[in-house]
Amino acid sequence: MPKSTDKTWWERAFSRPTQESSEPAKPELDDDDVPRGVRIAGAWAWRFLVIVAAIAVIVLIVIQLRLIVIPLFIAVLVSALLTPLITVLVRHGWPRGLAIAAAILSAVAVVGGLLWLAIWQITRDFSEVRARTVESFGELRQALLQSPFGVTETQINGFIADVMTSVQEDSAALWSGALSIGTTLGHALTGVFLALFCLLFVLIDGEGIWRWLVRLSPKKAQRAIDGAGRAGWSTLTNYARTQILVASIDALGIGLGAAILGVPLAIPIAVLVFLGSFVPIVGAVVTGTIAAFIALVYNGWVIALIMVGVVLFVQQLEGHVLQPLLMGAAVKVHPLAVVLVVAAGSMVAGIPGALFAVPVAAMINVMTRYISSGAWRISSPGTPLVLDSMIWQMVPAERRMRRPRPEREKPAPATPTPTDKVDPDA
Repeated sequence: MPKSTDKTWWERAFSRPTQESSEPAKPELDDDDVPRGVRIAGAWAWRFLVIVAAIAVIVLIVIQLRLIVIPLFIAVLVSALLTPLITVLVRHGWPRGLAIAAAILSAVAVVGGLLWLAIWQITRDFSEVRARTVESFGELRQALLQSPFGVTETQINGFIADVMTSVQEDSAALWSGALSIGTTLGHALTGVFLALFCLLFVLIDGEGIWRWLVRLSPKKAQRAIDGAGRAGWSTLTNYARTQILVASIDALGIGLGAAILGVPLAIPIAVLVFLGSFVPIVGAVVTGTIAAFIALVYNGWVIALIMVGVVLFVQQLEGHVLQPLLMGAAVKVHPLAVVLVVAAGSMVAGIPGALFAVPVAAMINVMTRYISSGAWRISSPGTPLVLDSMIWQMVPAERRMRRPRPEREKPAPATPTPTDKVDPDA
């Protein structure tokens, strides 16, 4: 009996089709078919895009919260300036609350005194300065008209109008960056009180605030974050302390030079140099240019050239002696990086951005190197950072002054042998 080829409904429903497909099977793409360089480039590309997106989100959040972020940054920077003074006072037996109050009042007195001196000299010499300015401007205009370059009165007026327009536009962009606090008096007062409030709490309980922030991170990353944060804080403290010392020396040198040369407004020039020195390289160039220009307008080109020499001498002393000697390579940022971060900070945030750009870059540099070095794996949690243990590892070997002293080998004590003869007359 021939076997029936008809399938039951069960076989038709659950049996696999035996008829092969006429279409050829498509080969599956294997990772080995992609060149290794393309795979590496793709891996780096998507990670880079994720990092850029995260940074963009952070910047957007900071811009939206600028009324809080900028006073907080100011408070952190000022606390880094005052922490060494508070530590010294506490070490000499002062109560911590009294030491904090004395440090804050001292800072307010110093800043207020400098501003008072500058305003006092400006108001005292205002009439003389105005008359000398008008006279110098007239002399310059007359010299240009009589020069062989063929300059006309219309060209001079047009040039002056263009300069004034550029100054107004640049100053508006500088004062109203994306992160500026605001131009109204209410915003300014709110920022001042918020900065003072944050400063008090950072000085009083900064350690507790940091421990709370560390506990918010994953447990496996807490030691790395804690060590990196302490490294960054030590760097910021060292940077602020060194920067205020360097700014004082710059202001004293240029101010004394202006006073000796008879340049008017010597005290306002010194105050301007002191404040401008907190923006490395760019601030020194701008304030030095202003000092030389004032000398040119009021004292002539000979005194102006001497003033330029004084400014260049002080800046060379700062760049080649003070900065390497006092700050060293621990918080050193390459000059090109300094110019770029200051330019980027001023474009994004105006004056506050130029002020905070270099300290933030120095902190990120040290924190990144701390995490990548793996020092947090061998240090116990909560151990305060010692400069010799982490930060100063970035200093080149030839600059390290501490060298281990070679241990002297102690001679082994002589042991008497049976063959040794004892002298009875000894």
